[in-house]
Amino acid sequence: MKAIVYQHFGPPDVLECQEVEKPVPGQGEILIKVRAASINPLDWKLMKGGPFIMRLLLGLGKPKLKRPGVDVAGEVEAVGKNVTRFKPGDSVFGTCYGAFAEYATSKSVTGMKSALLAKPDNVTFEQAASAPVAALTALQGLRDKARVQVGQTSW
Repeated sequence: MKAIVYQHFGPPDVLECQEVEKPVPGQGEILIKVRAASINPLDWKLMKGGPFIMRLLLGLGKPKLKRPGVDVAGEVEAVGKNVTRFKPGDSVFGTCYGAFAEYATSKSVTGMKSALLAKPDNVTFEQAASAPVAALTALQGLRDKARVQVGQTSW
């Protein structure tokens, strides 16, 4: 399968499209046939390897995570052992590892936990893929920084 990969931290020209082995879902994981993926500042920071403190998780010299892409929408291709929430053919969206590829897994990796939900029928794959990290960022801003409360109508 084709996937975007990088071997060292840097600007966008470190990205390459390569033929890689199709992932296999492990226990409790899902294999996603990617229909859409979106890019966000998190992807850029992971690729650049910064801020520098992130290097402790990402790798000091070379990246530990070599497949970019966090936001994804697609169809469940296969499920690993003990997966009961989804079945092959289900439409899903959320976060994963390596979304800039034909297939990605719900595998949790250093510092990032995968989270998938059923894609609503009235939302396109492109719309669904654009939501996860952006929505989490908006939630954190409203809840944690602005401290908006349930029922609040003005600032």
